[in-house]
Amino acid sequence: MKLPAEPNTTYSSCSYLRRPRTLFQDMLQDLLAARELAWRLFMRDVKGEFRQSFLGTFWAIVPPALTAAGLTLANRSGVLNVGATEIPYPAFIMLGTVLWQTFLDALNSPDKALKTSKAILGKVKFPHEAIILAQIGQILFHLCTKLLLVIALFLFFKVAVSWSIILAPVAIISLVLLGVAIGLLLVPITNLVEDISRSMQVVHLVWFFLTPVIYPVPENPYLAVAVNLNPVTPLLVTARDWITIGFNGIPLNFVLVSVLSIFLLFLGWLVFRLSMPYLIERIS
Repeated sequence: MKLPAEPNTTYSSCSYLRRPRTLFQDMLQDLLAARELAWRLFMRDVKGEFRQSFLGTFWAIVPPALTAAGLTLANRSGVLNVGATEIPYPAFIMLGTVLWQTFLDALNSPDKALKTSKAILGKVKFPHEAIILAQIGQILFHLCTKLLLVIALFLFFKVAVSWSIILAPVAIISLVLLGVAIGLLLVPITNLVEDISRSMQVVHLVWFFLTPVIYPVPENPYLAVAVNLNPVTPLLVTARDWITIGFNGIPLNFVLVSVLSIFLLFLGWLVFRLSMPYLIERIS
């Protein structure tokens, strides 16, 4: 019996950057081919959370819930004075914390994808986009879990939501895309330079306080400039406003950052593709 001929694979020393058309075609083909594997990896990770822990994804709710509870107590005791908010402060801070945690999860997702898949990266050939897509699936799954607590707080404090809540997923998706894009751009640096990887916790903390998560956009002109220059601010604030106080047009800074997120996502994807051989060699 004659076996079918195997497809020929041609290797070249010529850089992918000198063949942009071939590079973009391969990127698109791998993205399409990665969908089924990404779904399987996503299901494996979700099932693994429930298998390894009795409470499963409940632990995804614990960090934002504790943060919200602690800051609410600090605000009521006078230690923290954030001023007036459009909705009761516990609901305000919980929603903001969930949105921030979603961005942070997206930012860390490329690095987490590499670390959780390092056992197979150097042994099995597959579209590496699959591990990123699986992480994005986990981010959205955990977001839905956390939103259950937000809904409970809204019901408890009788917070009315606006019809523009149907637009909120657009802002939330832009927030996720921005986080993944920055994470993809940083992943070669954080995996090759250990000091930068360790300093990211400090960067996250400073970034948190420069984002109107636990306070409204400040009226102080100097602080307002620093907060408004933060690319996370228009996405998080717009998502929160569309859920709570209603639709008041589409802010220009929201549109600009959303477009920037798409551009950075493509650039980060390109960097991720080109750096993967070096990253696999480093972590394997």
